[in-house]
Amino acid sequence: MPTEVETIEIDIAQWDDILRRADANELTESDCKTLWTFRDSYVQLLELIRAKSMSIGRLCKMLFGSQTEKTKDVLGSVSNDNSQDSLLSPPEAKAEPTQKKPRKGHGRNGADAYTGAEKIEVRHESLQPGEPCPKCEKGTVYETNRPIKLVRLVGRPPIQAKIYELQKLRCNLCSELFTAQSPAGVGDEKYDATASSMIALLKYGNGMPFYRDEKLQANLGIPLPDSTQWDIVEAKAEKIEPALVELIRQAANGEVVHNDDSEVKILALTGKRAKTAALKKAATIEETEKPSKKKSERTGLFTTGIISIVESRKIALFFSGRQHAGENLKDVLLHRAETLDAPIQMCDALSRNLPAELKTILAHCILHSRRRFVDVVKQFPEQCRYVLESLAVIYRNDADARERKMSPSERLLHHQKESGPTMEQLHLWLGRQFEDRLVEPNSSLGEAISYMRKHWEQLTLFLRVAGAPLDNNICERAMKRAILHRKNSLFYKTEHGAHVGDLFMSLIYTCELCGANAFDYLTELDRHASELSSRPQNWMPWNYRENAVSNHQR
Repeated sequence: MPTEVETIEIDIAQWDDILRRADANELTESDCKTLWTFRDSYVQLLELIRAKSMSIGRLCKMLFGSQTEKTKDVLGSVSNDNSQDSLLSPPEAKAEPTQKKPRKGHGRNGADAYTGAEKIEVRHESLQPGEPCPKCEKGTVYETNRPIKLVRLVGRPPIQAKIYELQKLRCNLCSELFTAQSPAGVGDEKYDATASSMIALLKYGNGMPFYRDEKLQANLGIPLPDSTQWDIVEAKAEKIEPALVELIRQAANGEVVHNDDSEVKILALTGKRAKTAALKKAATIEETEKPSKKKSERTGLFTTGIISIVESRKIALFFSGRQHAGENLKDVLLHRAETLDAPIQMCDALSRNLPAELKTILAHCILHSRRRFVDVVKQFPEQCRYVLESLAVIYRNDADARERKMSPSERLLHHQKESGPTMEQLHLWLGRQFEDRLVEPNSSLGEAISYMRKHWEQLTLFLRVAGAPLDNNICERAMKRAILHRKNSLFYKTEHGAHVGDLFMSLIYTCELCGANAFDYLTELDRHASELSSRPQNWMPWNYRENAVSNHQR
């Protein structure tokens, strides 16, 4: 790895001065230090590029620092002189001054925040309610409803172990053996349902690879090989598979569906393994059955994320393999009830996100269009300012609708009244840039304008259809679950392993969206596998607790 070099800030004018002094042989000690620092930085940059270990995005962040796409931060460095006289900033696009809300605190958590903590009641060592007061000897003490709460945190392995030593007795005359009975609740299985839930949650919910968990467990004196962890979660996945099937069935009936995809690596479908499998498959096909024209097979591998909103509940689904997001969405929507109307589909403008011949009411993500203007804001500050501030009006109106808890129809009327004029002016402005030849169509700004004009109907669906979202952020947040797994575990070995990962990620993230405890949910599914198999609709993240309690009471 290259050594760390000192950081020196220098602008082009200072650099030109150093070069002029170098030509005149008048370099100072500071100039020499600057030149050597520049040389070391250049060598380090070349080594990083040659090693191919750094993405373009990461390299840009290292060189220029990370950026945020918030409007106030994007436009903060852009001059706004004479903005009141500019035609690019009409009154409708200006932000009204609003009172800032206080930020959420970042202090220590109170006792009530530890919902999973064991609660231990400590009684007074000498007094009981109803006894005389030991101080005044006249009054009577009673119990208050506000006990003092002490929080104490302890460290334990994620997977803990208990060893039961069953006493064994032998008769000294007949040699008969007598073994103590195991305590109630110990069971016959070595690995409890809670152990498999914890392993799955660490791996597929928090991105901890099996080998890393193996090292952690070994350091804490509870060995758990990575191969054993896989065996445990694989067996659990087979038992709780009906829950995923039911989630897919219910997600198909959603009013709004979001979809997107990201790259994934499955070793069995890449490299020599894929070629060997293809040759074996081709060998089984007779010569007469071969197609006359060879078709190119898809080589890409993707993880698709789908978020379906059903009666205000959010369901997350993940699918990994050769299929694109649109193809996976089509497979889900094939389970949709025939009596339902077409759902609203939110995605970006890539054609591979569409579910082929299945009909949806298509909406495109405003933020994908907005990002194109963010990327060129330094080259075209005033034009981009108008677009970004116009879109900021839309998001403020949407936030206002959420705060006032408007219904979808009320939200539609609110946007038509408050956002409609702004979007109409923006549409006219976009058209004038080409009609009046104010922007070159082939420039970066021209391409951003062309993209927004081309997809205007889909970008403004929220002005015509109740419940249409503004962007695809909820699905992109879900995709971070798959990306986290990819960054830590790098790949799946087989298609079966990818399916197991998709199953657990779907269940875990759906729990997160519904406010359910994923660890408790996975545990209860395992313990009630027979009931889950017969009535999976009763074991969803939003209703499993009622059925689990009723089963325990029987």
